[in-house]
Amino acid sequence: MSLKHPVIAVTGSSGAGTTTVKRAFENIFRREGMTAAVVEGDSLHSLDRKAFRNAVASAAQDCNYSFSHFGPEANHFDKIEAMFKQYGETGMCKRRYYVHSEEEAEQHNQHFGKTDLVPGVFTPWEDIEPNSDLLFYEGLHGLVADEEIDAGKYVDLGIGVVPVVNLEWIQKIHRDKAERGYSAEATVDTILRRMPDYVKYITPQFSRTHINFQRVATVDTSNPFIARDIPTPDESFVVIRFSDPKGVNFPYYLQMIHDSFMSRANTLVVPGGKMSFAMEVILTPIMHEMIEKKKKA
Repeated sequence: MSLKHPVIAVTGSSGAGTTTVKRAFENIFRREGMTAAVVEGDSLHSLDRKAFRNAVASAAQDCNYSFSHFGPEANHFDKIEAMFKQYGETGMCKRRYYVHSEEEAEQHNQHFGKTDLVPGVFTPWEDIEPNSDLLFYEGLHGLVADEEIDAGKYVDLGIGVVPVVNLEWIQKIHRDKAERGYSAEATVDTILRRMPDYVKYITPQFSRTHINFQRVATVDTSNPFIARDIPTPDESFVVIRFSDPKGVNFPYYLQMIHDSFMSRANTLVVPGGKMSFAMEVILTPIMHEMIEKKKKA
């Protein structure tokens, strides 16, 4: 951890709601005049799109049907840890991007003066911009740990975003169909293939976060594989768990966020439609404190 060069990590699987947290932080950064060096978790996969598909097929030939983007074979866990450590010590590090779309490919080709960047590949590594106030990571493995590495020990603020599992599956099934044209059956196969790595590498991170945001539906999600639509925010609650409630101003949050309540001494529950607002209310004073400590350091 570093007072002078803080690292913020938002972790959660795709479709879990990490984008909502990212937007809340972007609003805070813009409002408070903070400059964040942003790192996308996808950029720290170890395999590009083609190589990953080949690796999945090769693993299946060896009767390994659990090869996934969640596990160490498809990621640079060591580079995540090294990046956080280097930034905390120097305020600088290198990063790259994973090219998701044709639009991104065009932008990165212009930036790097290249013509061969296409969807599914990585850009070259380059130095982040100098004089940033903090490093902001958003992706799958912000607090990942295994037998050899522990990225979380270099994180100053760890945020977890995880719907209850049935809701997470519903969101993934519908997102994959809408954005990628996948059938529900294909997405279910992906969910099952990723489950061992999800249990071993994703789930444990939520015990290491400083704050967790978990969306819980108030409608029946008992069979996520036949759900016709995704429960709306207004059909949900968000359970917000603080790892250390000492110093947390719960009376202020209860006053600011209408219809909220506490379910445990370290847990605040807010209406799902107020998730973004709750994030900004909770995270803004934390960011103020972080920047004040940075100035003093």
